[in-house]
Amino acid sequence: MKVFTYFSLWAVLLTSLFTACKMNAEKNTEVAQAIQEKPEIRLYTFDGGTVQVNALELFSQDSVYKGKSKEFADAYYVIEHPKGTMMWDAGLPEALVPMEEPYTSPDGNFTVSRSDSVQKQLAKAGMTLDDIDFLALSHTHFDHSGHAARMGKSTWLVQKLEYDFITSPEVQKSYPDEYNAIKDIKNIKQIDGDYDVFGDGSVVIKLMPGHTPGHSVLYLDLKEHGPVLLTGDLYHLYANRKNKRVPIFNYDVKQTLESMDRFENFAQQTGSEVYLQHQKEDFEKMPKAPKFLN
Repeated sequence: MKVFTYFSLWAVLLTSLFTACKMNAEKNTEVAQAIQEKPEIRLYTFDGGTVQVNALELFSQDSVYKGKSKEFADAYYVIEHPKGTMMWDAGLPEALVPMEEPYTSPDGNFTVSRSDSVQKQLAKAGMTLDDIDFLALSHTHFDHSGHAARMGKSTWLVQKLEYDFITSPEVQKSYPDEYNAIKDIKNIKQIDGDYDVFGDGSVVIKLMPGHTPGHSVLYLDLKEHGPVLLTGDLYHLYANRKNKRVPIFNYDVKQTLESMDRFENFAQQTGSEVYLQHQKEDFEKMPKAPKFLN
C-alpha cells in the first residue's frame, strides 16, 4: 500500500511538472510569436512650419514666462501601417508658403511661416495625397489643421467632442479660418475616446481633453524603436511638462491637468518615449522624410 502511494505521488508530481513545463513553453511561444508579429510601421516626420512666439507668457497661468519669447517647431507626421497610412496633424496654413516674409498676427503674439506644401513634402518620401487613408488631428487649432482641406480623399478620424466644438456656431463666428480648414472634408469618422486605428494596438489615438474639448495624443508601438507618444498640444515646452503649466488659452484647465496625469501614467506603464511636437529639440532629433523611424 505504501509502495503504491509512493509511486502514485511521483506520478502526480511528474504529470504536474510536465503540464507546467508544457504551459510555460506554450506561453513563451505565444510571447515570441506576438513580438515577431508586431507590424512593420514607418513614422515619417515633416516640417509644417515655424511659430515664433513673441509673448511666451501665454503658455502659463502664472508670470514665469513674462517678457520671454521662443521659437516653436510645427511638425506633422505620416504613419505607414500594413493596413493603411495615416497623417497626424497638418501643420500651418499653406497660404503662408508663397509669402516672402513671415506673417505676424495683428495682436503681435505670433509670427508664423511655412516653407513648403504638403504635396511637395510627401513627394520627397515617395507618397502622394492619395496615399493617405486617414487624417487625424490632435486638435483643430490653426497650426495643426493647416493643410487639412487638401486631404479630401482621406477619412478624417475626429473625436466627437472636437467635431462638435469646431463646427459650433460660436467657433464658426469667432474663428472662421479654423472652421474653414475642415468644413469641406466629406469623409468623416467620429470617434469617442481612445481609438485603435488598425485594430492591433500599434497606432492608438488617445483622448486627452483640456487644450480643446477633444484634444488627443497619439501612441505608436514601433517594431524596432519601441513605444512612442506624440503629445499634440498637451505640452508645448519641456518646462511645462515638468511643472504642469497650462497655457492661459486652454479650453479647460482642470481637464488639462487631469489629462497630464493620465498621460504620464500611461507613458510610464508603456515605457514610451515622449516627443513634444512644438519643442524644436524633439523635432530636430526625429528623422525627416525620406528617412523614417520604425
